[in-house]
Amino acid sequence: MSLVVGRMAPNFTLPTDTGEPLTLKSLRGQWVVVFCYPQDDTPACTAEACAFRDAWADFEDMGAVVLGLSPDSIARHQRFKARHALPYTLLADEDHRVLEKWGVWAPKKLYGREYMGVVRTTVIIDPAGRVARVFDKVKVAGHIEAVAAELRQRIRRRRPAAIA
Repeated sequence: MSLVVGRMAPNFTLPTDTGEPLTLKSLRGQWVVVFCYPQDDTPACTAEACAFRDAWADFEDMGAVVLGLSPDSIARHQRFKARHALPYTLLADEDHRVLEKWGVWAPKKLYGREYMGVVRTTVIIDPAGRVARVFDKVKVAGHIEAVAAELRQRIRRRRPAAIA
C-alpha cells in the first residue's frame, strides 16, 4: 500500500461532483478524511456514504473535510449525491490512477471471479498533509464512529495544553 502512516499523503488533482478540480494539497491546514469506496448506489457503499452524511455535523464540528473517492463518473456522483442528500464532496477517479497510486485498487474476488476493484479504505490526513491513520478492508457497521473517535483523539493530542 502506498499510504504509509507518518508520510505525506500522495497528492492528487481530481474532478469533484461539480466538475471542478480539487487538489489534495489545497486542503493543507485542515484535517481530511477520504473514504475510498467501490461504486455509487450499491448497498454497502450507500450505507457508508449515508453514515458519513449522518455524522456530518460531528466531522464539521471537528473542522474536518470529508471526501468520498470512487471510480464513478461525475454524472453518476451527481445523481448519487442528490439522491442521498450527501453534504460532502465526491471525487471521480474514472481511470483509477489515484486509487492505484494510493494502493487501494487491487485484485478482488466475488463468486469465484477475480477482478480489479477498490478495496474499501478510509484515510485520515493531518493538517500537514501526512497520513495519520489508514483503515483498510473496511466493514461499514461501526466504521464511521471509529473514524470520528480516532479523529477526535488526534485533534485533542495536537492542541496545546492550557496554561494554568
